[in-house]
Amino acid sequence: MKATIDIPDDLYRQVKAEAALRGITVREVTTRLYRRWLREGEAGSTGEPPAAWLRSWFDEADEAIGRAPPGPSARQELARDRNRLGGE
Repeated sequence: MKATIDIPDDLYRQVKAEAALRGITVREVTTRLYRRWLREGEAGSTGEPPAAWLRSWFDEADEAIGRAPPGPSARQELARDRNRLGGE
């Protein structure tokens, strides 16, 4: 199903850039967030300790990285180019 939502431009640009760095689509990010929200109930009312909540996000990131194609990450490529341009 397609849906149209209105979100701030700067937020969308940040999400799109971070998703690209992680090798996933904005659609996948959105779908994961909706599923998590349905699993946990109203946002912020999970009662889960912040450290556990953060750990679950890191686990999801590790899973996404595991599905990424082989080779250097976007961050590694950017760092290499930055060093190359800086004369290092």
